[in-house]
Amino acid sequence: MKQERLLKIILSPHISEKATIGVEKRNEYVFQVIDNATKPEVKDAIEHLFNAKVKSVRIVNVRAKAKLFRGFEGKRKAWKKAYVTLQADQKLDIIGAQ
Repeated sequence: MKQERLLKIILSPHISEKATIGVEKRNEYVFQVIDNATKPEVKDAIEHLFNAKVKSVRIVNVRAKAKLFRGFEGKRKAWKKAYVTLQADQKLDIIGAQ
């Protein structure tokens, strides 16, 4: 796989309360990825960028959400996120990466 493609797959870490609990309990990190990313591509990108061994990858498509703003209806963008579980002895430092 081309190195240019690997650098474009991971957009940003997704920091939330649920993601923080996943890091503490299951060594599981959450990333926002490009819309056409696949599990093997996400695994290769994490291993290339962070030099960490990946145990598993789960991908979720987050649907667009309808919102009202001052009586006008709109939608948030749909996006894709990846749950990356690392091997037991691996850690990532992604606090300053966003």
